[in-house]
Amino acid sequence: MPRSATGALWRHRDFLLLWGGETTSQVGTRIGQLAAPLLAVTALGATPWQMGLLTAAQTAGFLLIGLPAGVVIDRVRRVPVLVAADLVRFALLVTVPIAWWYEVLGFGHLLLVTFLAGLATVFFDVAYQSVLPSLVGREHLVEGNGKLESTRAAAEAGGPALGGGLVQLVGGAIAIAAQAAGHLVSAIAISRIRTTEPAPARTGTTVRAEIVEGLRFVVGHRLLRPIVLCTASSNLAGGILLAVLVLFLVDDLGLPEVGVGAAVAAVGVGGLAGALTAGAWTRRLGQARTIVVSLLVTTPFVLLIPLGGPGPLILLTAVGLFADGYGGVVYNVAQVSFRQAICPDRLLGRMNAGVRFLVWGTIPVGGLIGGGLGELLGPRGALLVACCAQLLSLLPLLLSPLRRLRDLPGQ
Repeated sequence: MPRSATGALWRHRDFLLLWGGETTSQVGTRIGQLAAPLLAVTALGATPWQMGLLTAAQTAGFLLIGLPAGVVIDRVRRVPVLVAADLVRFALLVTVPIAWWYEVLGFGHLLLVTFLAGLATVFFDVAYQSVLPSLVGREHLVEGNGKLESTRAAAEAGGPALGGGLVQLVGGAIAIAAQAAGHLVSAIAISRIRTTEPAPARTGTTVRAEIVEGLRFVVGHRLLRPIVLCTASSNLAGGILLAVLVLFLVDDLGLPEVGVGAAVAAVGVGGLAGALTAGAWTRRLGQARTIVVSLLVTTPFVLLIPLGGPGPLILLTAVGLFADGYGGVVYNVAQVSFRQAICPDRLLGRMNAGVRFLVWGTIPVGGLIGGGLGELLGPRGALLVACCAQLLSLLPLLLSPLRRLRDLPGQ
């Protein structure tokens, strides 16, 4: 992949609109991702199993419709898909504060809205990763992904803290209104993009054949396959962790809502640091080596998460969450840029959808497992299982050709 001048995208109007819209959407999403479970725990009395269902509902769409969504996105222009997905999420999420206002909000309503908004997120996430190469050119992919990851990480850092504060001040339902507003602002910004995308090629093949072609590319590539296996198993562990983390922070550590937000924000602070230094990693180590080493160095620290306790011991949990966020973002910048660089334009939607299906489809499964483990072992025990599983997720990378490479083919 050709090198490009660092900072070129600061003058790219359409990238800045995509970046700004996606950033606003991410901030709202991170507020909502904490506000929804806090609302479920503190106001709706959710059990560990129900928290597992809520975690599963957030990403079940990638498992259920991820593959056909990729076919759709390869058959249409992607910017209108981004706008439509944001507007759908706005319309769904705004029903939560309305139902709360009229005192009719129940756990079932929250679960359904979370699930349906997650379906729209499938289309948004696959489309925005697929539109980036045609928007900025493949020579700017590392810079573009670095910028997108930096603000996503900043949203992870600031969103939970802001969400926890909003929940404590005005309640979880009203905090979810901020998430809805973020999607509306995102839709307005992205709708102003002027770049004309290439007309999608008409293949004349069936949806099933196109899905198979995309999956064959993903699982058949000798370097992409171990990345997908690592990410899928890591996300399975992450789903377990997400299902019980808020319960652990509230029940075991005794944190108030704003304290929960601050603790969860440690992931985002780590991710922001990772996004700001990802370029330095790839320049010093090479892109292939960064994919492996970034996780090898940081993943062992996640074992500190379940060791935290009230008072100063909360720092153990915070350090573990910080390391998880840092390593994950450095890894993502390197591997997402690689995926986009090697994939033909006509397959981008299906490649991204196939990867999301395989790697995000494990999160709802992990959420259900985490809910069950939380009932059996308690939140701390379930967290320990999740962190051990996170360590095991490194095996596909360590056993792959990636560990012997510095840079990826074509760089």
